[in-house]
Amino acid sequence: MNSTSASGDWEDLVTTALLGTDRRTPPWCAPGQDAPVALLDAAAVETVRRRAGLRPARAAERPEPAVPDPRPALPVAAARRLVMLLTDRPGTGGGGRRGTSPDLMELLPQWLAAANARGFGAPVQVLPALLDAARGRTDLRPAALEFAGPRALWLARLNPDWRFALRATPGGGTALPDLDDPGQVQQLWQEGLFAERVALLAAIRAQRPVVARELLVTTWATERAEDRLMFLDSLRTGLTAEDEPFLEQALADRSRNVRATAAELLSALPDSALAARMAVRAAACVAVDRTRDEPGLVVEAPHECDPGMERDGVVAKAPAGRGERSWWLGQLVEATPLGTWERRLGGRTPREIVALAVADDWRSELHAAWCRAAVRQRNAEWSRALLGSPSAPEAGGPGAVSLAERAKLLSTLGGGERAEWVAGFIAAQGLSEAFQLLGVCAVPWAAPLGRAVVDSLNIARDAGSYPWSFSGVMGLAERCLDPAEASRLDGLLAVPDESEDAAPGAGGYWAEAFQRLVTTLRLRAAMARELEGP
Repeated sequence: MNSTSASGDWEDLVTTALLGTDRRTPPWCAPGQDAPVALLDAAAVETVRRRAGLRPARAAERPEPAVPDPRPALPVAAARRLVMLLTDRPGTGGGGRRGTSPDLMELLPQWLAAANARGFGAPVQVLPALLDAARGRTDLRPAALEFAGPRALWLARLNPDWRFALRATPGGGTALPDLDDPGQVQQLWQEGLFAERVALLAAIRAQRPVVARELLVTTWATERAEDRLMFLDSLRTGLTAEDEPFLEQALADRSRNVRATAAELLSALPDSALAARMAVRAAACVAVDRTRDEPGLVVEAPHECDPGMERDGVVAKAPAGRGERSWWLGQLVEATPLGTWERRLGGRTPREIVALAVADDWRSELHAAWCRAAVRQRNAEWSRALLGSPSAPEAGGPGAVSLAERAKLLSTLGGGERAEWVAGFIAAQGLSEAFQLLGVCAVPWAAPLGRAVVDSLNIARDAGSYPWSFSGVMGLAERCLDPAEASRLDGLLAVPDESEDAAPGAGGYWAEAFQRLVTTLRLRAAMARELEGP
């Protein structure tokens, strides 16, 4: 068997193994009883190559060794569990039936988060598999690369398939200079690659916000527009009123994207001059209508987008299908400090303001802009007012225009309050509308939320429908329910008696789904114990 055949494509080897050598003879050997042995030999060689983390290449000088990883090693049981999680291959079953086995790849993000929280380092032998997993799933990359540590970057420089790790790491994994050495800092800032400069600015901003801004000012006028945008975005960390003069200057930038980012940052500072200007404009558009028996709001949207509005970040051209005046109004209200409305509208509370009638069909536009302002300003009181009661007939609050909007509003609340609101929503509205809302709740779910989800699943089972329409919620429950709830679910594992109008076989599918849920919860509990060590 020559070297070319030994390094044959892995997928061809797998296909040959599945079909059998009697139906598909490997090209490097003759048909017959020796073919299976030759196939296994080739698979063994290719396995070693894949695990090595280094592609075959011409002889060259050996690379420098990877820097050591000082973090403690995993407990033995946890290391074995990690190998199981990484070698699981979902989707091997036929049809839409998953069976009772947990989806291990879906538990990998949770395992990585727990291992990172405890400060463990990755075993060297799993690094290739860990990088392969992160390559296929972008959502996995931050936790996987944190766990993999510096050796993953060392490997990524040797294998083009793993170059994403260098792109995902600020500065491509380059060591930053001592931040107390102004000479080194200035040299890297003046001469470094773009990724290195971004990493340097972010590192300084996290520790010394003023120094980072002053460093940026020194080269701001000569930076490319796309680079200015990235550098400006770093000011979100530690944003304070001291950044206002620099951001005000950026409002006159040549790049529209830079101007828009500067305006967004300034609007997040409630005492900034831009926020005050926006408040004056927005307040002129919304007033209490005192001509009616019941107080309400009257809206007069802007008739033009003047240069001052554009300088402050208002985009003049409306998207297709949007009216210009409503587009401008929404941007003004979104950038206005929410405290403006309590002063402007007679000292009313946010809940009282949201409850006011709005004339001429401006209600949805005004409330949607308030939703965006509440999320941007992280204002829990306004979020509560806009969410309203979870049992409201309109399936949400008076200001929420979509499930996505409600999910964003919920993100401004504390974990316990968030879970309680979503539990009330599920109890009143059922699970069909709740998937996006569940996604913003802290894991593991608080007991009231977990009970609401399980009770609703049980109701759906009793109704005789197939569980597939609830597969998304069931998948979330497997990852998010408190493992302590497993014992409470034992009563749901039996196949229920099916009513005449139930879907055929639905009871068996539900019992299977609940069995998988219980098995997964117990597996998660075991994973947590393993990471604690002996």
